[in-house]
Amino acid sequence: MKLNLLGVGTNAKTTKGDGSEYLTAILYLAPADTVDGINICPMAVLAGCKAGCLYSAGRGAMNSVQAARQRKTILWRDNRGEFIAQLHDDLIKFRKYCLKKGIKPVVRLNGTSDIHWERHIDMAGEYPEIQFYDYTKDIKRVRKALPSNYHLTLSYSEANPDYAASVMQAHKDTGANVAVVFRHKENMPSQFMQSMVLNGDNDDLRFLDKPRHVVALYAKGDAKKDTTGFVIG
Repeated sequence: MKLNLLGVGTNAKTTKGDGSEYLTAILYLAPADTVDGINICPMAVLAGCKAGCLYSAGRGAMNSVQAARQRKTILWRDNRGEFIAQLHDDLIKFRKYCLKKGIKPVVRLNGTSDIHWERHIDMAGEYPEIQFYDYTKDIKRVRKALPSNYHLTLSYSEANPDYAASVMQAHKDTGANVAVVFRHKENMPSQFMQSMVLNGDNDDLRFLDKPRHVVALYAKGDAKKDTTGFVIG
């Protein structure tokens, strides 16, 4: 299965959830403003996550991988129509492959970005068989109606106290889960800000998580050295 933009089996954590029931494809772009003329993570500065971005984790540390992500981001910036056409082609191929294998296709379009994909793709109308999911630092997204097959998890950061408070308020108001990155795996609490905590590092199938929970993740790559408040502990 040759895909233009999506990657399958390229993320160590999503492969933990891949098997006889689910298969995950992810779109990785060059995050924030690493490509001139566009910022695909508009909340990165406010949330303080730019320095500790997972862009550098795992295969993302390789120059060739970063170059490929930059090429995709430049295509998104300069030829949006062609990008969307290639993405549709990938989604159709991936869906066909999964359904032939008898497994559920799962797609994460914001592997290293925070784009409002619900504005660009008719997820429920064109791809009802696919389960889409993402993490987001854009609080407004969880306060709006989303496609029935698109699940969002909020992403927490203490880099900005007002932002942190807004995330937790949205979590309480909407029931949307909130992911919190902890520096040390052994420091995962049973509760965080009065919400029950579940381990989010066992797999990346966030749409299966119980609602109204904090999802504990652990710092990887450059995030281990983060001091902005994005990583806790």
